[in-house]
Amino acid sequence: MTDGCYKGKVALFAFNGDPMCFAHVLINALDMKEKNYDVRVIIEGSATKLVATLADPEKPFASLYEKVKAACLIDCVCRACSAKMGSLKSAEVQGLPICDELLGHPSIARYMDAGYTVLTF
Repeated sequence: MTDGCYKGKVALFAFNGDPMCFAHVLINALDMKEKNYDVRVIIEGSATKLVATLADPEKPFASLYEKVKAACLIDCVCRACSAKMGSLKSAEVQGLPICDELLGHPSIARYMDAGYTVLTF
């Protein structure tokens, strides 16, 4: 069962800090939104460093990152990991939601309990 007129609910957890892998999360999020899915991007692990990196418009995939931010698809950035990777301040400056309900990290179970299919990258 889905909420409203959405086809389904998907939570994309980005853990991998490789920009090429992260770009796939971003393009899939935009594709799912266009196809009427309720999609959320959760930035975790070493991927949190890309929050600061991709804020620079000169970096590869920065425009893609901006499209995802503009579409309000980033549901949260992990507080613990972004602090460890040195990108927490950048996430805050960008106005991104910060999650820390599971010992400093976002809870995957929270998304599952809300009916989201969870995919990890």
